[in-house]
Amino acid sequence: MKLYKLLAFFCLLQSANLHAQVTSNAGDSASSDGKNFTEVEMEANFIGGEGGWRNFLIKNLNPNVPVDNDAPAGKYTVVVKFVVSADGSLSNIAAETNMGYGMEKEVIRLVQKSGKWAPAVKDGKPINAYRRQPVTFLVEGDFDIKTDVPYTLFANTDNVISLQIRKVKVSTLNLTISQGTITAIDGDKFLVKLNKPGRAIITVYETKKDKMLGAMSFAVLPKQ
Repeated sequence: MKLYKLLAFFCLLQSANLHAQVTSNAGDSASSDGKNFTEVEMEANFIGGEGGWRNFLIKNLNPNVPVDNDAPAGKYTVVVKFVVSADGSLSNIAAETNMGYGMEKEVIRLVQKSGKWAPAVKDGKPINAYRRQPVTFLVEGDFDIKTDVPYTLFANTDNVISLQIRKVKVSTLNLTISQGTITAIDGDKFLVKLNKPGRAIITVYETKKDKMLGAMSFAVLPKQ
């Protein structure tokens, strides 16, 4: 099913099996002489504000990039850092994350295409400012794995997850995980144990047909 919605602070971009959720975030600022400031009177921003940025993303972001590059289902937040100069021009555009599947490259391309921005202001004057811009891709697959925190698991603790899948009995499935262990508990519930933060991919197989049904990627955070 194709979805196309606009909400106040994020957008869902049209695709058969992919949603790209886009948010914005204030960046760190530095003056033109290189002195760092922890606060500015006005952050560097896309001209047109949140609404203009959202519309720009809808028109220019390709939300199919992770799917075209075979990304597992999951939530991926890409962060790109760049400098907005006092004249509004952009430079030093680089990714701070490494989610892969072409997502960093796509967000860098998007920022490069975005034109001039409104510069940050310090002491009433425009200054050079760093900006960190996150873009979150949400890839949906043919099944869903529910966790206490969506798309997130925790290291060095017990994670109880549940598998939701249509037209296939969970008892006929086998789940594997890229790090740590995953054990069936009861019905659709499984116990996941992870040793370290990072990312973990859970792959679902149909044992009778020896067929992989898909995979789902999770952020692994330190134990809360």
